[in-house]
Amino acid sequence: MSSAAPVRFTPDVETVLPDEAKTIAGLNETFDTILETTAKDGGHAIRAVHAKAHGILEGTLTVAEGLPPELAQGLFARPGAHKVYLRLSTNAGDILPDAISLPRGLAMKVLDVEGERLPGAAGTTQDFIMVNGPVFQTKTAEKFHGNLKMLAKTTDRLEGTKVVLSSVLRGVNTALEAVGIESSAIQSLGGAPNVDPLGETYFSVTPFRYGDYIAKFSIVPVAGDLTALTGRTIDASGRENAIRETVRSEMAAISGRWEFRVQLCRDLEAQPVEDPTVEWSAEEAPFQTVAIIEASPQDSWDAARVQAVDEEMHFSIWTGLAAHRPLGNINRARKDTYAHSAEFRARFNGCPMHEPSGG
Repeated sequence: MSSAAPVRFTPDVETVLPDEAKTIAGLNETFDTILETTAKDGGHAIRAVHAKAHGILEGTLTVAEGLPPELAQGLFARPGAHKVYLRLSTNAGDILPDAISLPRGLAMKVLDVEGERLPGAAGTTQDFIMVNGPVFQTKTAEKFHGNLKMLAKTTDRLEGTKVVLSSVLRGVNTALEAVGIESSAIQSLGGAPNVDPLGETYFSVTPFRYGDYIAKFSIVPVAGDLTALTGRTIDASGRENAIRETVRSEMAAISGRWEFRVQLCRDLEAQPVEDPTVEWSAEEAPFQTVAIIEASPQDSWDAARVQAVDEEMHFSIWTGLAAHRPLGNINRARKDTYAHSAEFRARFNGCPMHEPSGG
């Protein structure tokens, strides 16, 4: 375990690229292609990314008592319990059969959070958005835009071909992993293992301000009922919503318990802010638990909760406290694009987005 002191946050840890505004405009244009295509074909606007949810959970996040000063920051500065909503998903911008296996996502909305808000952040919630892999597929938003344009061309088209391609890519990815290589690009195109989302560990991938410091985050299953599902694959043959059905069956009896962990940056060269393709070594920058998330047995596809959370809420890393300001090029690009997607959904569906309160 590293004994290096955590790096203190200063504004100069970020390097703003000269063409970021142009890239963001291009991303919004490409997201519009996805949003407009899926809305036209389905008669209902969905998210531009992570469109398909597999479960909506209600639970509690409890901030630990007695945290050392470097961990007692922002939301985690004071011990106590907060109501949370968890949304399990996969990363495509269209609603695909579950036989097309993609990386899993976990978005968490923490309610009734006190403190100075990020500019434009409505309500009193703090959002965290994570995926089941430690690195992002591209270094910059510009390169991500190039990948997105290719994916946009396949939106709502050739689903049978996508199923076949996913099967092929899973084989390629398995072969790469057998020789010690992981490919986030192949996984993002449909080569990810078709794993049970309840057993997965999730990562913020990108860095954030952590009060006086800089950090990445993870959510790790610790309950035996969850860890028993880690790595377990779901057979989606002939079942379009196999993942949702599986999660619903499991959560009817499972008491979920996860740890929310913080990985403080301790070396800006080894743990860069502007390159999310670099995994921060857990040996050099260890993850430390700051809170527990619990969800009792429940109906993970309860109609009222699905309507309230999946339809009437949006999740954005820019919804929250100034103490957890998103950092880096990818995160800066996500601010306007997330808002753009949410505004399209609200306008098309005639339903404004809501920020909930636990009261």
